[in-house]
Amino acid sequence: MEPYTFKYDERLNIELPQLQLEWSVYSSKEREAIVTRWEYIRGTIPDKIKCFEQLINIKQEQLNKESHFPTSCSLNWEIAELASRINDLHLWFRKNQEIDEGKSHR
Repeated sequence: MEPYTFKYDERLNIELPQLQLEWSVYSSKEREAIVTRWEYIRGTIPDKIKCFEQLINIKQEQLNKESHFPTSCSLNWEIAELASRINDLHLWFRKNQEIDEGKSHR
């Protein structure tokens, strides 16, 4: 098993680090490789957020015109889910460059 991987998260539409060891156990070369890859992925997060925001705006427009209660509830749920994804992406974007020392996100 690899000591670290990056696993695609379908909900957030990005790869997330999966550290199998404590950060201090990784060699400096491994840490550099992890951080380099994470910084590349992290750089895509603002665009992912913008896409989710655009979807929210579309759904809000639909909601404003919707009179069917079950459909309104569904749109509200979809908007809330998209907002939750944006929140999670903001959290990941703020992660320390060294991927939050020693913590694994599995």
